[in-house]
Amino acid sequence: MPRGPVPDPWVPLRAHTRARIGLRRAGETLATSEVLSFTAAHALARDAVRTTLEIGSLTAELDGLGLGSTVPVRSAARDRDEYLRRPDLGRVPADPDLLPRGRCDIALVVADGLSATAVAAHAAALSAALCAELTPRYRFSMPVLATQARVALGDHIGAALGATVVLVIIGERPGLSVADSLGIYLTYAPRPGRADSERNCVSNIHPPDGLGYAAAAVTVADLVDRMTEAGRSGVAVKARGGPDAVAAPPPNTQLDQ
Repeated sequence: MPRGPVPDPWVPLRAHTRARIGLRRAGETLATSEVLSFTAAHALARDAVRTTLEIGSLTAELDGLGLGSTVPVRSAARDRDEYLRRPDLGRVPADPDLLPRGRCDIALVVADGLSATAVAAHAAALSAALCAELTPRYRFSMPVLATQARVALGDHIGAALGATVVLVIIGERPGLSVADSLGIYLTYAPRPGRADSERNCVSNIHPPDGLGYAAAAVTVADLVDRMTEAGRSGVAVKARGGPDAVAAPPPNTQLDQ
């Protein structure tokens, strides 16, 4: 008696994740469909890293936030190849004298990072959500759009703007499951030389499969409130953790005032 196809037990599990699980096989190798899917995902990841951010339309969208005209900033990396080979150049401005100056509570920096695809798809809507959540209590700078940028470039920008907190919205390193994910890095009292341990991060922002814009904005607002109260950011500051969310500093630790 003929038998029908055997149901794939991984199908219901794949509905809950974009991770590559339960890959089908044909003999000693992956099935053709899985090889083609892998190749397509790899191409998307390469494109996300290599694609140049189209700044014209994004600048217009950021201008529409009502925070002032968007200021373009470039890192010291001259092109994408140098940016990928020399992460250190992506952390410093091409010309420090051209950085915008001012005073503000929050400096908003949108940076291409390692996924221009993510920034083009999500940065404007995420910035709007952050403004809606934070402007009732905090004064923003004009938006800054940074290209060939690493996270630490925001320290230079935030210091020039006299910001209490800098928010760096940046394209995260793409993988074979997600090529369009954003992260937000928060640093209190930004200045050149800040360590990664002095930052907080909200990551995996890429609706509908990742964290949504509004949810990310709520978490960021909570972190900004807590680090403003504590006078610092980083590993000692946690979001949504109750009154003891700000941990006591380690012995002999000097805190920035």
